[in-house]
Amino acid sequence: MTTLLQRDPQAWRSISGLDTAEEIAQQPALWRELGASLQGRAADVAAFLGGCLHNPQQRVILTGAGSSCYVGEIVADELNAAWPAQVRAVASTSLLTHPELYLDPDAPTLLVSFARSGSSPESLAAVELVRDMVADARFLNITCNPQGQLARKGDTDARTFNLLMPAASCDRGFAMTSSFTCMLLAALCVLGKGEWQERLAALAQAGSAALRDWAAPVAALGARAVERVVYLGSGPLEALAKESALKILELTGGRVLAMSNTALGFRHGPKSALNRQSLVVLFHSSKALSRRYEEDLLQELRRDGVAGSVVTVGTDADISVAAPVLPDAWLAPLWLLMAQQYALHRSAALGLTPDNPFADGTVNRVVQGVTIYRHDQF
Repeated sequence: MTTLLQRDPQAWRSISGLDTAEEIAQQPALWRELGASLQGRAADVAAFLGGCLHNPQQRVILTGAGSSCYVGEIVADELNAAWPAQVRAVASTSLLTHPELYLDPDAPTLLVSFARSGSSPESLAAVELVRDMVADARFLNITCNPQGQLARKGDTDARTFNLLMPAASCDRGFAMTSSFTCMLLAALCVLGKGEWQERLAALAQAGSAALRDWAAPVAALGARAVERVVYLGSGPLEALAKESALKILELTGGRVLAMSNTALGFRHGPKSALNRQSLVVLFHSSKALSRRYEEDLLQELRRDGVAGSVVTVGTDADISVAAPVLPDAWLAPLWLLMAQQYALHRSAALGLTPDNPFADGTVNRVVQGVTIYRHDQF
């Protein structure tokens, strides 16, 4: 019998979880498809970018809301270290409330928008805000939905380049899964430095192995009752921890409380949230220096016993796979496969409907209820 993440597909369908399960499992195949798509558009992207990343005066703002914001946070420092341009991640929700802190009307600016649907009000408003405030602004939309308002408006604007992800990455389920990792990898490929084809291929191979090898242990972990989950990661993996915490919050409808932090930052107060019904998940960094700090914290947590369980994910970890030697930002999509599966199984164990944990409409796949105010009216 064919199984999908340790369950029969019909079993997932019966609890309204099939879309999410399929969208988690399809990611390595989509990463391969993404590689072929980016190869075909490489010249067009290069022509659009020109030499802007070589300009120290160039500002590159990576933006999005919620999970889409965390995409930018994971890749920002990797890209900023690679180029003379000033690269930073700023949530669209922050751009809209405090534009004067992030935008310089006289600085050349590239706004990179990450968007699954391309119809979230903040995503659209952030583009219009930058267009209004910055004279020399251009726009790169990395999006999964060609029919979204972001992509459709971009199609008619000479200052905008739409980079579409594989069609199947536009998740049907509530939570961002395929969309998240495809947009993240696309940003590293088209905005990064050096050859990316071999990296993407190796990551897809490791992802297939991870889905196979982790299915049983992660399902078992997800079946265990827990009140609180803490995700820890350092450097680019701090934003991965944020995304992982959001996944468990979303898919359990808030019944499992989740938080995130860094290995070093966790001692500064947040550790007080732990109890015997808590799970701590630490993402191992690829950097030796970071690993030393992580190991110190792991020993402390296991020694004082304040958490119910502590699990590591990454190379040479409790949940591990033979991964390529890559920077943390590149490895983040691989480790995220664990957190996505865990959230799915915990949702199912709680008797929820993972494809839409909020049947009452209190939280929506595309955010609703946002009123946009013009920046120049206050």
